[in-house]
Amino acid sequence: MNLLVVGSVAYDSVQTAHGSVDRALGGSATFFALASSLWARTHIVAVVGDDFRQSDLDRLRQRGVDVSGISQVPGQTFRWGGVYSPHFETRTTLFTELNVFASFNPQIGSVGAAADCVFLANIHPDLQLSVLDQCHRPRFVALDTMNFWISGERPSLERVLRRVDCVFVNDEEAYALSGVANLSLAARRIHAMGPRTVIIKRGEHGAVLFHDGKAQQMPAVILDDVVDPTGAGDSFAGGFMGYVASQPRVDTRVLQTAVVVGTLTASYAVQGFSVDRLETLTIEDLAARHDLLTANLLPSSVDWPSIRSQNRPLAVGVA
Repeated sequence: MNLLVVGSVAYDSVQTAHGSVDRALGGSATFFALASSLWARTHIVAVVGDDFRQSDLDRLRQRGVDVSGISQVPGQTFRWGGVYSPHFETRTTLFTELNVFASFNPQIGSVGAAADCVFLANIHPDLQLSVLDQCHRPRFVALDTMNFWISGERPSLERVLRRVDCVFVNDEEAYALSGVANLSLAARRIHAMGPRTVIIKRGEHGAVLFHDGKAQQMPAVILDDVVDPTGAGDSFAGGFMGYVASQPRVDTRVLQTAVVVGTLTASYAVQGFSVDRLETLTIEDLAARHDLLTANLLPSSVDWPSIRSQNRPLAVGVA
C-alpha cells in the first residue's frame, strides 16, 4: 500500500453564489484520497454512520481508493454545513454535527501499518500520535492541523510535530503556531519544532514551500469560475502527497513538483460542488492547466546590462 490517509468522511451542505448542495460527499480524507488516487494507491481509515450511502463508497472505489478501512457503525455520519460570501471572502459555519466521528479511534490494521507514506488529516493530535504508533516506519509522514488544536492541544501537537516530516498549515495557523506574523520566520520556527518541510497554504495567493532552510513561493492558478472552495486544502494535500508517494525518493525537486501538482489539483477541485470535479480529474487535465499556471509567472531573469544601458543613473547631491 503506497499511501495511508486518516481523517473524516462526511456529508456537507454548502451554499455559494453558484447554488447549493445538501448531504454531498465530503470530509478531509475523501477530498484527499480522490486527489491522491491519481498517483498512488490510497487507503482510507475513517468512520461513517449507518446512513452512509453505498453509492458514495462505490464512487471512491471507482477511483481506485481502498475503502476497506472505513468502518460503518450505528449512528449518523459526520455532517458540516456552511455558507460562503458572494466572492468567497468569508465562510460561515451553519452547523457541525460530529455524530459517530466524535468517538473515532483509528485502528489502521495491517494494510495501513505497511503504508509507505502517511497523511494525518485534521484530527486530534493524540489520535495522530496513535496512528503513528501503529505504523511500520513510513518513509514520509505529513500532517494537517488547525487553530483549535494549536491553542487547545499544543503539548500534544508539539509531540506529533517532532515525529513528522511535513506539516500543512494556512498562513493564520502558521502565525498562531510560530508566534510570529511573518511567513518566512514562521516557517523557520515551525521547522525547528521537527518537520523538515513546511507547507503554508495561502488560498488564492498560492502556497509557500519551506525546505532545507529555503522558502519558495508558488502562485495560485487564476480562475474565472470558482464554484465551491470546500476541500481545496485537502485536495492540495492529496495531490502533493500522491505525487510524493509515486516517487522512489523524496528530495527538493520532488517536493517542488509536488507543490505544483497540489496547486493544480486544488484549482480543479474548486470548480465544482463537493468532489464532483475530482472524480473526473486526469493527469492530462493537470498537464494542460500547468501552462495556465506558468503563464502567471513573471519572467525568471532580468537583463540588467540592457536595463542599465537604457536608463541613466540618478544624479545624487546635485541641486
